[in-house]
Amino acid sequence: MKFILKVLLFLCAFVGTGRVVAQNNVVDEIVWVVGDEAILKSDVENYRKQMLMDRQRIEGDPYCFIPEQLAVNKLFLDQAKIDSIEVQESNVNRMLEYYVSEYTASAGSVEKLEEYYGKKLKEIRSDLRTQIREDQLINGARDKITGTVTLAPSEIRKFYNGIPQDSLPFIPTTLELQIITAEPKIPLAEIDAVKARLRQYTDEITSGKSQFSTLALLHSEDQGSALKGGELGFRTRVGLLPEFANVAFALTDPAKVSNIVESEYGYHIIQLIERRGDMANFRHILLKPKVMPEELDKAKHHLDTIREKILDKDFLFEGKEFTFDIAATFLSADKDTRNNKGIMANQSDRSRNSGTARFNLDELEGNIAKVVGEMKAGEISQPFTMINDKGKEVAAIVKVTNRIEGHKANLSTDYQIVKMMAENQKRQRILDEWLQKKIKTTYVRIDPEWKGCDFKYKGWVK
Repeated sequence: MKFILKVLLFLCAFVGTGRVVAQNNVVDEIVWVVGDEAILKSDVENYRKQMLMDRQRIEGDPYCFIPEQLAVNKLFLDQAKIDSIEVQESNVNRMLEYYVSEYTASAGSVEKLEEYYGKKLKEIRSDLRTQIREDQLINGARDKITGTVTLAPSEIRKFYNGIPQDSLPFIPTTLELQIITAEPKIPLAEIDAVKARLRQYTDEITSGKSQFSTLALLHSEDQGSALKGGELGFRTRVGLLPEFANVAFALTDPAKVSNIVESEYGYHIIQLIERRGDMANFRHILLKPKVMPEELDKAKHHLDTIREKILDKDFLFEGKEFTFDIAATFLSADKDTRNNKGIMANQSDRSRNSGTARFNLDELEGNIAKVVGEMKAGEISQPFTMINDKGKEVAAIVKVTNRIEGHKANLSTDYQIVKMMAENQKRQRILDEWLQKKIKTTYVRIDPEWKGCDFKYKGWVK
């Protein structure tokens, strides 16, 4: 009844056409109906553009594959509603800022991104927010359907043995690394110069001479937020550095600019945009003190001395052999790795190596990749410079603790990867069985012009 009422209201609003005029005056139409949810032709086109932006593979005819995928999503969203799945808005906000930044960089500018989507940035952000929230609801529903998937070693071996040799994935060369870094000293004069520039910006904003967003766009060295006029999006305290959050959340007047804040990224000034309970939206301008070449040379020389002592087997540290582990623990400036003997961890959420100590070459910072490209296991590099994850130029030495050359996946060296493949296959089988049952009990109507497809799932066309 709910669906029938929706359709009647739709038809009453657009008598005699069966179509609506969508944005940019493009003629739109309903191509699928799943339950009481409609899929529009414009939805298919927007999804196609999104997949291209994300560099996702479109299997076969996009006007067959995409509508079916959207229909599958509708089924999972319906199940998420039944299961009362919830999402964390802080996660949605964080992912939104990440994607907007990535898409803007990929397009080349905000203007080009708007041209690609045929929408203003505000509308793109709104659509992305909805999509991210729905994706998280879908993932929650999928996880609940599949539950915890565990496989015995014998099942994993059986899965591996059942894969044709020519279908085994190629595993690119992977490396496991330890790192020691040294941060060059920043002259006080350079720090004072950075602070003076930020005070100048504050004066211009306070006097009304300049807008905070304009100065952020022109001068902020936080590339992700600079394109949005320094805007960070709604965040909680947890989503910000403590020293930044303490100052930012103390702001109450959007017309005021904070005092200068120092963080591991550099120096900031902050402006409140809006508060919503425990969340707030801020703008900021980040400036980073420039590193002097002579200070970088000193940092490299310091690391060269450490390297020589590691290689000198007769050099002792507190009565023990001075190893890379010890040097990384006590002498490295990299606080993220020094408590783990300098071992680097792959934190990319797009890598099959995520959560491990393994890296493909293209997953490493550019200068590290150049240095370790031809290194063998056990070798320690000469000192070099790199940009760390805080955007700072530092000196570094790395040790290759393990190197596995590119090869076809096998159980001896890639057990975890094969295990993940086997578990994913089982999850997909559970989801496919659930979807086939769900389709049978769901109202589905497809426009006749969109029926002529070889769909993955049976039962869409009654």
